[in-house]
Amino acid sequence: MATSLPSLASLRAFEATARHSSVTKAAHELNVTPGAVSLQVRELEQTLGVTLFERRPRQLVLTEDGSTYFATLRRAFRMMREATEELTARKRAPVLTVSCTPTFAAQWLVPRIGAFELQVPGIDVRISTTNRLTDFDSDGVDVAIRHGLGRYDGLMSERLIDDDPVPVIHPALRAKKPLDRPEDLAGHALLHDVHRQDWRLWLDAAGVEGVDPGRGPVFVNSNGAIDAAKAGDGVALVRLSLVARELADGMLEAPFLEGVMTGLAYHLVYPPAALDRPPVVAFRSWIIAEARTQQAIEDPAAGMLHKLGAKSQS
Repeated sequence: MATSLPSLASLRAFEATARHSSVTKAAHELNVTPGAVSLQVRELEQTLGVTLFERRPRQLVLTEDGSTYFATLRRAFRMMREATEELTARKRAPVLTVSCTPTFAAQWLVPRIGAFELQVPGIDVRISTTNRLTDFDSDGVDVAIRHGLGRYDGLMSERLIDDDPVPVIHPALRAKKPLDRPEDLAGHALLHDVHRQDWRLWLDAAGVEGVDPGRGPVFVNSNGAIDAAKAGDGVALVRLSLVARELADGMLEAPFLEGVMTGLAYHLVYPPAALDRPPVVAFRSWIIAEARTQQAIEDPAAGMLHKLGAKSQS
């Protein structure tokens, strides 16, 4: 004859109380009152005919029977939780976590990510913004988008956007302080992104001497430098793709729009094993195609903006 089991409520109350060694904490977890937990534990003891806890002043201690029973129940509840998690996980959308800088997220990725979600529905895309390097194992990141030379040990790196930086300035500041030659930068405040050395790279690539690349205020990310340039506080060095709208609208000017070849670009970076996940494969295909489309659009746009810049100088 099968032994009847105690009520699930009393078993949960005992397991939570034993795990926390506290009726109050168990009650908080179970969203009931401490009195209800105490009552359920006592009912369990009466049903089993054993004492599960030694009740000392301000302390609960498992008896030998209670300790043995708790060890078995704890495994049973863990198995139930894991089975429930596995079942519900199948119903949830797969998660894709993309790491990129705050500026790239705000200026490039976020305005376009809706197109990916329409093209590949059913994926929960999460964008993690940070300026530091990504640890794919500890950060829970699937893919990262980083600006640099594209060399990352042990990782796959695919070039997305050839996007050498260009100096940008507010028209009013340029009218006040001419900026017709790169050497004129010596008379302007240089606006910096704290995590990059782009001004030094740009000045070296352009062969400019007599300009201190470390001079000027430093911002947490490129968004701050762009906003400061729009406010007329100095000259920012940014990617064309991040300020194309501001240049077209005349909020900023790029005196040297043709740029210089620093070798820097945006890259899609990921561990080789990431391609075992279908969401990563789908995102990789989409962003590479999107980057190529945008590059094709921006190349003629750069020519148009260059004409606008030349016109503004005349």
